[in-house]
Order: sequence, then C-alpha cells, then structure tokens
Amino acid sequence: MDMQTKTAAAEQPAAAPIDPGVRIGHVHLKVADLDRALAFYCDVLGFQLMQRMGAQAAFISAGGYHHHIGLNTWESSGGSPPPPGTTGLYHLAVLYPTRAALADALRRLVAADIPLDGASDHGVSEALYLRDPDENGVELYWDRPREQWPRTTDGKLSMFTRRLDLMGLLAEKAPHQQPG
Repeated sequence: MDMQTKTAAAEQPAAAPIDPGVRIGHVHLKVADLDRALAFYCDVLGFQLMQRMGAQAAFISAGGYHHHIGLNTWESSGGSPPPPGTTGLYHLAVLYPTRAALADALRRLVAADIPLDGASDHGVSEALYLRDPDENGVELYWDRPREQWPRTTDGKLSMFTRRLDLMGLLAEKAPHQQPG
C-alpha cells in the first residue's frame, strides 16, 4: 500500500459493519491424496466434481456453482496432517438448506461408516462434526429460521450447545421423499 492510500484510509471514519450480503465463496483445502478426498466429498457427501486438473487439483460444488471447495495437492501430496494444537483450519462448515437435507447428510455418513466427532444443537442451528480423510474438521449444519432463534428477555441472541438428537434427525424425511 502506498503512502497516499494509507493516508486516505486513515482519514476515513470508523469502520462500518461489512455489507450483510457478503458470503464466504469457497474454501481451498490442502490434501495428501486427491482421489481419496474426492471419494469423501463427492461419493459420501454428494458434492459434484466441476473440474479436475490431473492429480493436482479439483473443484467441487453443490448445485452447479463453479466451486464451493477446492482440493489441491500443490504443497501437500503424500503429506500428513499437521499435529494437533497447531494453527490452521479448525473446520469448514457446509450449510444445508433444510433439516431434511442435513438428515440426508447424516444418512450418507452412516452408510459410509464415517464416525462423528460430535453433534450439537446450538439453538440457532443443528450441526454434525466430523473429519475428512486428511483430518480437516468438517461441520455439516442447517440454520433454523431467524424467528426461531433463542433470545434473552431483552431480545439478545442466546445460543447454547446441547446434545443433538441424532435419532430424531434421522427420522426427518429425506428431501426427495414424499410425506407419507
């Protein structure tokens, strides 16, 4: 940044909140084995392969977007996960549109014998926590409608962490199933 840019930035009033329309567009993960990572993210979780660059990189998405997750071996081919307690990605979070869609994700994990690290009801959302084949943390969750979020008597958000009823979640109809 040049001095003129720094001066102009310093003269700006206090920072306003970020535009509420901003979203995290995608995440790139270093993986040791691209085929193994694709088997997890595409075959188990159901993401769609959008583009592959040999054995070095792949771009996957939900719904045909160019990519929600980039997987690459550029600096990590054959590597091992970083030791616990070091800096880095804690987890990536995949937001499902409905509770039924999250239930479908849980059924996929059960069918693939993928263990959960945890499952929580946070009041505002319900979440499943697990690890991908490279030990990256993965959160699969859905948000409750805002009008259902827990609030204090003065209207402030009151999130919590409670055990998620996995059997209740599994009882949720799959998004493609008809009520019956």
